[in-house]
Amino acid sequence: MPTYESLAHFLRDWKGLNAAQKAAFLVAVAQFVADLRAGQGFRRGLRVKKMQGHPDVWELTWAPDGRATFSYGDAVQGGGPHIVWRRIGTHDIFNRP
Repeated sequence: MPTYESLAHFLRDWKGLNAAQKAAFLVAVAQFVADLRAGQGFRRGLRVKKMQGHPDVWELTWAPDGRATFSYGDAVQGGGPHIVWRRIGTHDIFNRP
């Protein structure tokens, strides 16, 4: 079972999103979690990939200009993946992922 936590930057970014952006992200997260559980890799539409220049940071696309960054943390329960949400917003978050 995947677990997660959110950094303070992510929570501040989240508050700045409008309702439609939040809804779009939650749809993407449901797909992301389903893919984690399946263990077959991520679907192409989420465009999950490592960030260039940041070896332990990954990015996820949740809208045409919607991005979130995350890293993998130490497993919390049962050895499943633990996601640390770092930032959320537009491409601008890539300046400080």
